[in-house]
Amino acid sequence: MRYLKYIKSVCLIALSASLLTTSAICIEKASAQPASAPAQQTAKTVQVFQVAPLSVVNAPESYLNKTVLMKAKFDKFSTLGLDYKPAFRSSDNYISFLIKRDDTTHDIPLSEMKLFLKREDAEKFIDLKTNDEIEIKGVVFSDALGDAWVDVKQLTITKKAPDTETGVK
Repeated sequence: MRYLKYIKSVCLIALSASLLTTSAICIEKASAQPASAPAQQTAKTVQVFQVAPLSVVNAPESYLNKTVLMKAKFDKFSTLGLDYKPAFRSSDNYISFLIKRDDTTHDIPLSEMKLFLKREDAEKFIDLKTNDEIEIKGVVFSDALGDAWVDVKQLTITKKAPDTETGVK
């Protein structure tokens, strides 16, 4: 009886060793094979949500890590939100800007939305002025402080504001 248990144990050990060796050889052969390249690379499709800026401000958590497309009126470049640790964007690499609220007739910036543009991209828009109509495509990357924090990926001027003369005649 002991002899039978001994033989079963030896057979079980031999079988286990055999399986380990075989699987190690298979893994080695599989990893040694060059990976075949896919016939055609497909571009990753990103879903873009066309929304009003106030919709994003009212529910920033709903748009977290999503790409949004918004139309707005430019207010001014700013440093608002830069270097804030929970939603960090360095003032060395980014500049922020404000857009105007569209739910009032008064001239009020939408400060609840932090819009960040890379400095090298911002240099292309140095001639932006208050009331220029713009289109913003960006990713909501944080909802810190209950605000919408947006990395602007694309900024387009759709309509220049009319020039106003402030000089005295």
